[in-house]
Amino acid sequence: MEIREVLKALREKHGLTQEQMAERAMVTRQAVSRWENGETQPNTDTLKILSREFGVSINTLLGSPRTLFCQCCGMPLSDDDMISREKDGSLNEDYCKWCYSDGAFAYPSKDSLIDFLVAHMPNPDQTPEDERRAMFDSLLSQLKHWKQQN
Repeated sequence: MEIREVLKALREKHGLTQEQMAERAMVTRQAVSRWENGETQPNTDTLKILSREFGVSINTLLGSPRTLFCQCCGMPLSDDDMISREKDGSLNEDYCKWCYSDGAFAYPSKDSLIDFLVAHMPNPDQTPEDERRAMFDSLLSQLKHWKQQN
């Protein structure tokens, strides 16, 4: 979907006129009309407002141009319901809701996340625990959250 289609669908889903959507986005009705006609697109600050007002990610507003992954555990964030939220309720597109919520991380260390993964991830090949730990460590070390911890 293109951004113009996403914005119009979002407005219609919430039963809003262009004027009402403009009020919520703090822009003019003409701006909303231009978005929906594909003449212009909302700027970054307006995208943040729309994201917060309607509870959808900026990625969704932009028509999902990229696949998001949790930068803590690596899980694909295929749906906005999986994306974490900050204390103010805004979406944080870097993390899943299981790793990060209300401004806090669920796993205080990479080792604590690895412990969880070893205990809960299926192991159909009966790979030894030390090999699984090494594999998880290697994968997690590539993610932004754990790179920042080093």
